Amino acid sequence: MSSRARVIVMNSALGPLDYRVPHGMAVEPGSIVVAPLGPRQLLGVVWEEDRLKSEHVGDNRLRNLLGVADVPPIPAPLRRLVEWTADYYLSPLAAVLRMTMPSSSALEGQKLVVEYRATGAVPPRMTPQREQALERIGDRQGLVRELATIAGVSDAVIRGLVKTGAIEGVEVDLDSPFPEPDPDHAPPELSTDQAYAAGILQGAVAAGAFEPFLLDGVTGSGKTEVYLEGVAEAIRRGEQSLILLPEIALTEPFLKRFTARFGVEPVAWHSGLRQSQRRRAWRQIASGQAKVTVGARSALFLPYKKLGMIVVDEAHETSFKQEDGVHYHARDVAVMRGRFEGCPVVLASATPAIETRAQVEAGRYRELKLPGRYGPAQMPAIEAIDLLAEPPERGRWIAPKLVTAIDATLARGEQVLLFLNRRGYAPLTLCRTCGHRFQCPNCTAWMVEHRLINRLSCHHCGHAIPTPRLCPECKEEESLVACGPGVERIADEVAALWPEAKTAIVTSDTIWSPAKAAEFVARMEAGAIDIVVGTQLVTKGYHFPNLTLVGVIDADLGLEGGDLRAAERTFQQIMQVAGRAGRGTKPGHVLIQTHAPGARVMEALVSGDAEAFYAAETESRRDADAPPFGRFAAIIVSSEDKGEADTAARMIARAVPEVEGMAVFGPAPAPLAMLRGRHRFRLLVHAARSLDVQDVIRDWLGGLEWSAKVRVAVDVDPYNFL
Repeated sequence: MSSRARVIVMNSALGPLDYRVPHGMAVEPGSIVVAPLGPRQLLGVVWEEDRLKSEHVGDNRLRNLLGVADVPPIPAPLRRLVEWTADYYLSPLAAVLRMTMPSSSALEGQKLVVEYRATGAVPPRMTPQREQALERIGDRQGLVRELATIAGVSDAVIRGLVKTGAIEGVEVDLDSPFPEPDPDHAPPELSTDQAYAAGILQGAVAAGAFEPFLLDGVTGSGKTEVYLEGVAEAIRRGEQSLILLPEIALTEPFLKRFTARFGVEPVAWHSGLRQSQRRRAWRQIASGQAKVTVGARSALFLPYKKLGMIVVDEAHETSFKQEDGVHYHARDVAVMRGRFEGCPVVLASATPAIETRAQVEAGRYRELKLPGRYGPAQMPAIEAIDLLAEPPERGRWIAPKLVTAIDATLARGEQVLLFLNRRGYAPLTLCRTCGHRFQCPNCTAWMVEHRLINRLSCHHCGHAIPTPRLCPECKEEESLVACGPGVERIADEVAALWPEAKTAIVTSDTIWSPAKAAEFVARMEAGAIDIVVGTQLVTKGYHFPNLTLVGVIDADLGLEGGDLRAAERTFQQIMQVAGRAGRGTKPGHVLIQTHAPGARVMEALVSGDAEAFYAAETESRRDADAPPFGRFAAIIVSSEDKGEADTAARMIARAVPEVEGMAVFGPAPAPLAMLRGRHRFRLLVHAARSLDVQDVIRDWLGGLEWSAKVRVAVDVDPYNFL
């Protein structure tokens, strides 16, 4: 056992540091330790010395490690993934490593807490609030604060019920094992295509080797049932599985499907978990006891003991790309984790990204296709409404043809989904007297009106103000006018046209947790909602057999902005939302409102000819040497001082190295020239696929110095060009 250890401490500004291992302390690569740094104590992870360079320090100058956590070491495959991610995305090793340890409480020993549950006793004095609390709590158990939230009452009401004996405290071990899923609990009846694909995945799990798959199936084809059979095989072999979902709101519907298949819920991992839940999940995953984890992209960096399968559901989703901190793409990192772990990786999608399709064509990924919907369900009929020829009535946003279709659908007792990917009531508010426009003081963005909460909000930094009564510029009353529609405005129009219909608005403002998503699903399944007005949050994952009509209010919205993926994203988004229609025995119908029905993407949507659309998009990318045939990297320079940011950006541009196969554009003010109070300039690196652009950028920026007020971030393979 070595008497010294090389440690990555949780400080991104520092490289690896050497420490002395005190007598009697046992550490190994991956051990989580407490290390002194000046007067502070930092968490760190012991690393292999031959993989990290460090300035040699004599043994007599080393400080002692202070402790080692009583948890399994970070496994070698995860350490290799951390190294790869840091290298590929040009991020500090510590910043990536921090994602593997999201909670310091997970490193502490056994913990007992007191949770509370109803006893069935009736309190001597029953108030309306107490009655509501006991009714809503039912057989649930939790902390006082959690029960109060469930019941919609104050903490004091719950504590009062404890005093009366109607609620009692019970001691709970925070690290109690999760119930194990049963792979043979309720196996589904699979179609021929599903059974074939499931058999391939089960064989890949049994082989225990890295193999990436694209599970390409139309919406409603039963992709989930197929990859869950691969998960079942991993459970039988005592291995763990990871299923990544793009949205926290999708977690709850998925948990229901999983429970129906395996008899118990999987382990959930997302930002909505309490600290105690995160601790329990992390420890059970690290020990190997948690067999299936379902979570957001951050679940990718958890320390699984033995992964047998990784699934990335809705793998085309851009929300898998992290925009802050480490700019990684979970789809691509998932494939690399599968490579380091030696297990199959499944990318499931009805509308795969061009990058994924290119990997299939190159023979690197194996494609499994599900060309038809499961059972009697058929793909919906899709039709475009030319807004130039058939415009909505003045002051309205729903075209007459769509109004007629909604009338007929509601008359049949069926449900309608209206899609507009714009939150709030209106994207812009201005004064009709002086022309004043409400702009965020921290960002180059308009304030969005949210009438439901009577606020103007910035969707980039969160700045919000009460909706003013008069113009701040000319002081004129009743002069403010909302420009353009958001989902709230469409919901107002729906209420005016169909006052008897029960309407729900579904956005990240209204569905912010798995519990809220579960409530929405329950209302839809119970027929308590007739018309849903929603954003991209409703485009994927939901299965409502009575939803037969989808109306896309503004199909051209996603084509604005000059993004190289604009047409592809629009196609994916509308195909996904169209896929919500006709998923049961009743036929579905989709009406797309557009000003450009002749555009290639609109013609492809109506004809259903996805292959022709993708072929044309792929060819245009090839001609431009755009991804996946070339490479992009964005360098974003920002500062609260505009002059400092401009100076640093120009200095970086002057130092551009001459490298064959690489061009650098800029600097130029970013489209969002100010974000969260920081002025932003961008340089865009365009490189040949064969060029190791990370090494070039590392050497280029590594030789420069800029003001401490300036931040320079590098986004390799950017998805957001704002």
